[in-house]
Amino acid sequence: MAQVVDPLKAVRSILVPVDGSDACYHALATVCQIARHTKAQVSALHVIEVPRAQALDADLPDEAERGEVLLERAERLAGDHKVKLHGELLQARHAGPAIVDEAAAAEIDAIAIGLGAGGPFGRFQMDEATQYVLEHAACDVWVFRYAAEDGHAG
Repeated sequence: MAQVVDPLKAVRSILVPVDGSDACYHALATVCQIARHTKAQVSALHVIEVPRAQALDADLPDEAERGEVLLERAERLAGDHKVKLHGELLQARHAGPAIVDEAAAAEIDAIAIGLGAGGPFGRFQMDEATQYVLEHAACDVWVFRYAAEDGHAG
C-alpha cells in the first residue's frame, strides 16, 4: 500500500500579501487554519507602490498609515484564529517583485494570495502582482479565488 504524503508537512512558513481586499483576508483566515494544523509561521506583507516620480524611500505618511491599519486588521484576524502573525510594511516600485524578493529573503515555503471573483464584463482577471508572483516565486504559490457575494463567479 502506498504511503499517503501530507504536502503541508513541508510548509513551515507562509506569506500572505495584504492589500485590504476581502479576498486577501479570506486567504489569511484559510492560512491561519492551515497554520494551526501544521504549526507553520504566518507573515503578512503590505507593499506600498512608490511612483517613479518619487524617491523609493519617500515619506508617504498616508500610505504608511493605511498599510499599518491593514496589517493591524491582519494581526487581529490571526489572533482570532490563535495564530501569531508577523506583519511587515515595504515600499517598492512594484508589489510583485517585492513579494517574491521578501519571500526569498525570509526563506518562505509558500505564498498565499487571495483573489476576488470577476472582472470587467464578468471575465476573470488576475492582477499584475499575482501574475508576477506565479511566474517568479521560487516557493509554492497558493491562489485562493473566492466567489462573488451572490455566489456567482462573474
